[in-house]
Amino acid sequence: MGKIFCIIGKSSSGKDTIYKKLLKNPTLQLKRIVSYTTRPIRAREQEGVEYYFVNEDIMECLHKDNKIIECRSYDTVYGLWYYFMAKDDQINLDKFNYLIIGTLESYIKIRGYFGQDKVVPIYIDLDDGERLTRALQREKNQSEPRYEEMCRRFLADAKDFSVENLKQAGIIKHFYNNNLKDCLSDIITYILSFQGR
Repeated sequence: MGKIFCIIGKSSSGKDTIYKKLLKNPTLQLKRIVSYTTRPIRAREQEGVEYYFVNEDIMECLHKDNKIIECRSYDTVYGLWYYFMAKDDQINLDKFNYLIIGTLESYIKIRGYFGQDKVVPIYIDLDDGERLTRALQREKNQSEPRYEEMCRRFLADAKDFSVENLKQAGIIKHFYNNNLKDCLSDIITYILSFQGR
């Protein structure tokens, strides 16, 4: 029976980089689950790679057809943005293991939908000062930097990923991304332990 490995962590902790490197690792043989969002696409993002970028009308149609597994909304300085996971033809746990990036809230909802034995959290941790430096550099590279939104996300993460919230979600293990190579090695070993290899 397959597993869904859910990468979670605060913004700019390195989730995207780790996600891409794990997907490329031939030993793990992980398949992608692409989530959906109504937020605007960022520079260097690609449709169907980071997300499926949709409008609220499409999201509402999926909701009416009972095809949304979990959905989160964020009241950003640019308006309300939605992120969600849909019931589409991406997932077959009888045959494959999967990798997805999410939030603590989405992990809990995905686990509730598929079952605790099928969803494994991979919590990426990093010093707040380093995260803020990375976030600022990322925004500087955007054609239209959104510094207010960056600050909002940074402050929201402190609340969302509080020690209490992590404990309530049953997340004990942390993977510290101070050194990418070491962090990846630890995560690969961890995933393989679930795959019995």
